[in-house]
Amino acid sequence: AWRKSALAELGGYPADTLAEDQDLTLAVQRAGWRVEFDPEARAYTEAPDTVAGLLKQRYRWSFGTLQCLWKHRAGMFNPKHPILGFVALPQIWLFQILLTAVAPLVDLAVVWSTITSVYGMISHPVEWSSDDVLRPLFYWAAFIFLDLSAGALGMALERKAPWSDLAWLPAQRFGYRQLMYYVVMKSIASAIQGARVGWGRLERRGSVATKHLG
Repeated sequence: AWRKSALAELGGYPADTLAEDQDLTLAVQRAGWRVEFDPEARAYTEAPDTVAGLLKQRYRWSFGTLQCLWKHRAGMFNPKHPILGFVALPQIWLFQILLTAVAPLVDLAVVWSTITSVYGMISHPVEWSSDDVLRPLFYWAAFIFLDLSAGALGMALERKAPWSDLAWLPAQRFGYRQLMYYVVMKSIASAIQGARVGWGRLERRGSVATKHLG
């Protein structure tokens, strides 16, 4: 929900990024307006029901986020808006872009380290021990545990999500996350190449029943 006077002051709804809601949220904060979160608000939408549709949507979101970060780069570390400049924008760069881009390298490093350790144990059993194999796996497991613990903490703070949903976190870590690696890397490559990315064709299948709210 947007205050009309804020939209008028900013020249209306932005049309130069693919994440126009994020773009507008950043713009109103830079203009001195306050953005609040309503935990009771509910919105219903039709989510993609195919992997191809999901990748297309997330790619559009990821590329749009890069557009917003570049468009509002002057807000980074700006003391006039400390929360936006020192918290919000840096955390978007760190968690949505940088760490997501680096994470595949961490996974590959663990796999490579494990393979070389196993090969070393087989070819030179005197020089290698089981600790050489277990050490990288231990650090990787610790990273995964920290990752899942953050999700559990978020659910605890929400207080409404059933704890049974924790079972979906490993699937998110070892399924959805890998898809996002691809999406973010593709977005970064497109941005570096200066590619023009449009909305494309949105598939609407009408697979979700309409909810009438009283």
